[in-house]
Amino acid sequence: MSSEPTSTADARHRITELVREARICMLTTIGLDGRLVSRPMGLQAAKFDGDLWFFAHADSAKVRQLRVNPEVNVGFSDQRNNAWVSLSGTAQEGYDRARAEQLWNPLLETWFPDGLDTPGLTLIKVHASSAEYWGSPSGTMVNLLGFARSAAAGKQPRAGENRQVIF
Repeated sequence: MSSEPTSTADARHRITELVREARICMLTTIGLDGRLVSRPMGLQAAKFDGDLWFFAHADSAKVRQLRVNPEVNVGFSDQRNNAWVSLSGTAQEGYDRARAEQLWNPLLETWFPDGLDTPGLTLIKVHASSAEYWGSPSGTMVNLLGFARSAAAGKQPRAGENRQVIF
């Protein structure tokens, strides 16, 4: 039986699982000079309903960049499960104390030492418009052996599952 999703709903569910598992991602914004700029971010634990949430400093470069151009990409890599997700969408910045309280994690005090009262603390909400994922059913060693066999035979390797979803 194939683990390939059979419907858009199945694909969305798979993306939700992969995002939840990965937790750390690369948030890519468009710099004020037009260059793509990526940085690691910790995704806040929340039910993925098409929105991703991050804490940030309101005066940070990423926040200034998304105020000018809200188009972003969020990339996830889950090495344990050999899975990757690329999510495109729009971001907006704004502080909502009730939402911040829901999302707060004590580990965030490393970056925000005064907790929810840190001056300039804000939230970034990324609303997904599309996502694509790739998954490999085998472990790293099995994948490497498969790639080596394919290269020796002059064939393209079997890539695993891949699906694009529009939200």
